Amino acid sequence: MNLLEIKNLKKSYGGLTVIEDISLSVAEGEVVSIIGPSGSGKSTLLRCATMLEKMNGGELTYLSEKAAWNGSDGKCVYAPSKDLKRIHGYYGLVFQNFNLFPHFSVLKNVMDAPVSVQGIPKAEAEKTARQLLARLGLADKADAYPCQLSGGQQQRVSIARALALNPKILFFDEPTSALDPELTVEVLKVIRSLAEQKMTMIIVTHEMQFAKELSDRIIFMEEGRIQAQGTPDELFSTENARVREFIGKLTN
Repeated sequence: MNLLEIKNLKKSYGGLTVIEDISLSVAEGEVVSIIGPSGSGKSTLLRCATMLEKMNGGELTYLSEKAAWNGSDGKCVYAPSKDLKRIHGYYGLVFQNFNLFPHFSVLKNVMDAPVSVQGIPKAEAEKTARQLLARLGLADKADAYPCQLSGGQQQRVSIARALALNPKILFFDEPTSALDPELTVEVLKVIRSLAEQKMTMIIVTHEMQFAKELSDRIIFMEEGRIQAQGTPDELFSTENARVREFIGKLTN
């Protein structure tokens, strides 16, 4: 079953086209990595898929429920807000710069959305939050504040926060780009454990070896288009000169 389907996505800012015409689907349990040079539209694709940005054209479907489609005038139409609220619950997003609330404790950061967005009772949300923090090696940091944590710990809190909503699919936008190599290993270990538990994930990353080891499929984007995709073996042994050049720069 496809958890996510995107058809003919287009996105532009003024006269600048950022995503030309992208279609992709992601099956349940699949891990898809998206690679490509800066400015290729990778993060914009994630922001459109998670409705942080509005598409200019195309279709967006989660679990067979349409979130957006082309209207009769060719412009993108979004589902009613009550339907979008439900659809928002199908996915979680982990940002590259953590985006934690600085004035909330770690525990409150993790349990806030389940309580305020999903209406889950506080006691139940706290129990789930503490279980997630323990699972991610942060049980002793529940009462700490983000400024008291390392970058790796903050990113693990943001992963716990995304998991607290019990999403069907997790998006990661360059989850290690703000971290030094030691802390990167710490976060990649968490993502690897999620993959072992068959969590459906779409990961924008520049960590080539990690993408190769973890992904069921790798997508190479450039100039707002998908230029190549396939299994890690297919992409890392491709005859496509541009893909070989890009991967070579990041693995040498």
